[in-house]
Amino acid sequence: MSDDDKHRARIFLHRGDLVQARAAWEAAVADDRAARTPQALSSSLGNLGNTCALMNDFIHAEACYREVLDIQRTERNLTAVAHTLVNLGNLHIGSDHPEKARPYYLEAMDFLRQLQDSRGLGILYTNLALQEARDGQWDQAVASFKQALDHHRTVGNEEGLAVTYSQLGKCYLDQGDLIRAERCLNNASEHYIKLGNEPAEAAVLRLLATVYQTRQDSISAFRCLERVVSLDERYALPELQADSERLTKLRSTE
Repeated sequence: MSDDDKHRARIFLHRGDLVQARAAWEAAVADDRAARTPQALSSSLGNLGNTCALMNDFIHAEACYREVLDIQRTERNLTAVAHTLVNLGNLHIGSDHPEKARPYYLEAMDFLRQLQDSRGLGILYTNLALQEARDGQWDQAVASFKQALDHHRTVGNEEGLAVTYSQLGKCYLDQGDLIRAERCLNNASEHYIKLGNEPAEAAVLRLLATVYQTRQDSISAFRCLERVVSLDERYALPELQADSERLTKLRSTE
């Protein structure tokens, strides 16, 4: 029965039906408890926790992750422990308690360093950097973003590089460092072009347009926004109206 429940849960998740997916994962958890299969139970609980988190039910999500963590520590699965600690940290960020996230991230970092898991470290340093940026700890945030970039390069994680360059560019922009912001955002744009992810490219170009407008370089800003609007139309992006109005306003000031 457990496998049937898990199959149904994945189908419901694919359809975006979180209520039915949660019910199916809860049934799978009950089956795995009855069968006394710790690894299967850990997996089902983790998926139930993920589903609860998507539903903003952070209390039940945390309970699931903590039980998963107990099982993984007993099994001495360091990789799984590290990833669950990251999930717990992310959960506190999502529930607007970022101050509780950092201890989980730092403990996860110790395990990931032992495991020499550069992919995991790249993601984790990015999470830390975002928290530091939210707290206005700009120097720490920049240092963490740069650590993330180093780890993404080690494993050739193009998507990680694109995302992190974009976030670091936004960090520099928020500080008013337009030169470094432009450099990072152009790097992000190039990586997204390489990945063929045009909606993400559009998000970066919006930030670049802000850089150029702040610098009063209307020609460069106009080129960015023209490209953004064309991508909005191609992919029916929700920002189309706002971007079109921004482009029209910029055109009228020329």
